[in-house]
Amino acid sequence: MTGFVSPAAQRLLCLAGASWSFDRASAHLKEFCGLSACDNTIRSVCQAHGGAMRDWQRDDPAAGERFRSAGGDVEFQTDGTMVNTTAGWREMRLSVFAKRGRGRPAAGRADWEQRGLPAPHARVIQAGIRTGDQLGPGWRRMAGRLGVRDATAVTVIADGAKWIWAQAGKALPGAAGVLDIYHAGGHLWAAANAVLGEGTAAGRAWVEARRGTLLRAGAAGLLAEMAGAAWSAWRGYFEPHLGHTDYAARLADGRSIGSGLVEGACKQVVGRRLKQTGARWKVRRVERMAALCAVQASDQWDAYWAGKA
Repeated sequence: MTGFVSPAAQRLLCLAGASWSFDRASAHLKEFCGLSACDNTIRSVCQAHGGAMRDWQRDDPAAGERFRSAGGDVEFQTDGTMVNTTAGWREMRLSVFAKRGRGRPAAGRADWEQRGLPAPHARVIQAGIRTGDQLGPGWRRMAGRLGVRDATAVTVIADGAKWIWAQAGKALPGAAGVLDIYHAGGHLWAAANAVLGEGTAAGRAWVEARRGTLLRAGAAGLLAEMAGAAWSAWRGYFEPHLGHTDYAARLADGRSIGSGLVEGACKQVVGRRLKQTGARWKVRRVERMAALCAVQASDQWDAYWAGKA
């Protein structure tokens, strides 16, 4: 027993605490399985295991065992979302390594939008309040723990944030890069609204045509069609990514071109639990809870508890 809570009960309390606020977790546990635990007990158990999980992800070889044995192409994605802390709003940044098999080949926008990619065979999520300079060096160590020795086997899929590509170039040298197609499309819409007017038929037609060019010929083809002073302010987003927009080849190979994994993780791992109405966390506590939620959403939950058992 630890703090009057058995190991099996600790797992249930952590699962509930990662899913709902501590008071709702208490009510749900009593309703679901007759387990009576107050919100403070759940909070205490979650905080203790959240800190332990953060260390376990970093230090225990068992944390990467499932990932190392899985098949598929290695993807890396990263992004951040703001959380409310007693020190003000801070950015919680997530790093995701995943292995995914290839799906059905696709060509063109209509075919791409209708295809369904396989779910990742394995994924590992880490979360923390870090600057880009602090976060980048950990990616290489994270890759090594997961058995990724050759960075050229990794594909980095991310938005156009300069810090991501700068850190990826240092931590994962030689990795392939893909500019997230959804952020690229959003930038096209912003350009059309600014130059052609918001919500105009001409703007919609321009975006549809340019997105088709991007999927067919990448940033090089797109920039050729965005010549002229009117578009000069919008070209800079795509110019650094001439080598990151070979969407046609990736679609033909049945591979992903969007960073949906990390976008979903920001909403589900962090947003759904840590950004509830009125929530305001101490920094050390929100980092422990983020680690707990990250392990629960990764393929590491069972491995962690097997070690504890």
